[in-house]
Amino acid sequence: MGPKLGILAGSGELPVRLRDHCLMQGRDVFIIAFNGHTDPSIVEGVEHFWTRLGSAYSAIKVLRDAGVGELVMAGGIQRPTLKDLRPDFQTLKFMTKIGSVGLGDDGMLTAIINYLENEGFQVVGADDVLGDILARDGVYGQVEPDAEAWADIDRGIGVARALGAQDVGQSVIVQQGFILGVEAVEGTDALIKRCAELKHSGAGGVLVKVKKPQQERRADLPTIGPVTVRNAAESGLRGIAVEAGGALIVDRDAVRATADSAGIFVVGIEVPQ
Repeated sequence: MGPKLGILAGSGELPVRLRDHCLMQGRDVFIIAFNGHTDPSIVEGVEHFWTRLGSAYSAIKVLRDAGVGELVMAGGIQRPTLKDLRPDFQTLKFMTKIGSVGLGDDGMLTAIINYLENEGFQVVGADDVLGDILARDGVYGQVEPDAEAWADIDRGIGVARALGAQDVGQSVIVQQGFILGVEAVEGTDALIKRCAELKHSGAGGVLVKVKKPQQERRADLPTIGPVTVRNAAESGLRGIAVEAGGALIVDRDAVRATADSAGIFVVGIEVPQ
């Protein structure tokens, strides 16, 4: 079953899935919730501690006192400006040490993981806890990509990999060969909604999500769930492609059912490394 699990919970479906899995398995769980980022409903009925990003160091003692042995980072965190962060002394000391202002998301996450492990915690990936969550190669559901969709997927892979190499983002939306949008700090759902205003007539676009070439696999792997599929369909996309073995699918049965109901495809794709 494993030691008590601490969930550093951002937004989205993944933290909820991790909490529910632990409760179902009878595994002790403790949630660190971040003001302005974590859905308050996730902490109901479980041990938890609220903090803000700028004073997150205070959570270390709380986690130790709670007997947490493993930590998992899950969900989206909108990266704040230094002004909004308002770091306390310990957080500022950490940021100064790693030069975090100049780091991209992946560099920041790697530094945080190294710090947590130096504090005595074992950091694991969401797929280490949820064994069935990694995307597999192939189509999920009844709808399959046609030749035009596959061309958009191939185009999206190249663009997303180039962006990822610069630690910019993991997602791109392509329609009929045109790049409608790329993910930066706004997150996938916001990207989908933004591109709804930019789509052309004809066959809808495709959301392509792949991990960065230098990806820290224990945090921030590309993730989709039923909400992503529903948002994609409502925005006029024709499908979603995610990297097999390099992306997470939260509740694959619900993803499959949502995609079939909406008439769009979800496909796991092999990405050349």
